[in-house]
Amino acid sequence: MTEATMQQPTASRPEISLVVNTFQKPRHLRLVLESIAAQQGVGGCFEVVISDDGSTDDTASLVDAWSRRAAFPIRFLTRPHDGFRLAEVRNRGTRVAAGDFLLFLDGDCILPPDHLATYLSRRRTGTALLGGCGRLTRELSDSLDSGAVSAADPRTLLVPSERRLLTRRHRKSWWQSLLRHPSKPRLVGNNFGVWASDYRRVNGFDERFLGWGQEDDDFGLRLRAAGVRLESILDATCSLHVWHPTEGSVTQRWRDGGNVGYFLRRGRLTACRFGLTNRSAADIVWGLPDDLHDSPLGRRIDRVLADGQRAGPYERCEVDVVVRPGRATFQRPAECRLLMTAGNPRIEGSLRRRADRIVPVRDAADGLLADEDLSALFESVG
Repeated sequence: MTEATMQQPTASRPEISLVVNTFQKPRHLRLVLESIAAQQGVGGCFEVVISDDGSTDDTASLVDAWSRRAAFPIRFLTRPHDGFRLAEVRNRGTRVAAGDFLLFLDGDCILPPDHLATYLSRRRTGTALLGGCGRLTRELSDSLDSGAVSAADPRTLLVPSERRLLTRRHRKSWWQSLLRHPSKPRLVGNNFGVWASDYRRVNGFDERFLGWGQEDDDFGLRLRAAGVRLESILDATCSLHVWHPTEGSVTQRWRDGGNVGYFLRRGRLTACRFGLTNRSAADIVWGLPDDLHDSPLGRRIDRVLADGQRAGPYERCEVDVVVRPGRATFQRPAECRLLMTAGNPRIEGSLRRRADRIVPVRDAADGLLADEDLSALFESVG
């Protein structure tokens, strides 16, 4: 599939790159660009990367017109639409972003005039910033024009109940951070900032998330696993969501989303397998048991993973492997514990409980799986 790009030259390296995702909403994107143009105190500090999911309307011509007159660099990327692929769209924009700090923004969320300045002033090493968004009513959204976006602080357009909700959300997030909650505050993808180095460390968004939902929850958990602190800045700023009809793949309840099953899997790797880059089995650090050569299955695994990186005894690894029949147990600090079995061996209850994934590798007709099938299995782990 081909990818189209347009780019305005960048005079110097920006401090911050705004990565804006969009699809089939040129009016909303125009309002977003107008709110970016109205930012105060950040002239020359930022660039905008618009990553499009294959719009067939006026989006490309709108961005082209803006790139000719804007006082800030604008880059535009698009490719033919192939379903809802938000993780891929965000990664694609990040690959061309030049800033050391990344601010992700949905293309239907306008910004108050101090938004970028707030992010720049609150950046700290090892911390990702969660801005969140307030929701404008449908009536106000339908009547919104460029004058309302650029002439005044658009936060005044929020109804009182929405302002109170944002205040409560920040207070809750503050307590969750203070108590070092393992999964909260949640990272919501429509408005957050992260250092580009931290984004690369976890390999960006996991592109195995297809359709709406959970890709940002997964990204937030992997940032935490990498030692990045997630901190709300709703006390200082938020974006404002301009109403539009709900996307087709959106579900009423989080738990009904099509990605929930994959998100809830055990053995999540901090650096995902399919993100900014595709990490093959050779890129993974494997922990292999000391009895690997004592069984036909173990010897096959040794051959299939010959090019993989191997952790020493008790050294940290990404995937720790145990084979049954065999005598070894999980012995390394690991992100994923993989138990592989041939035949119908006895599996101790403690081993079964510790395993994140149990994989029988005997083909009913031909005995052990072929090497290529074992290779495919290892490519799916994590």
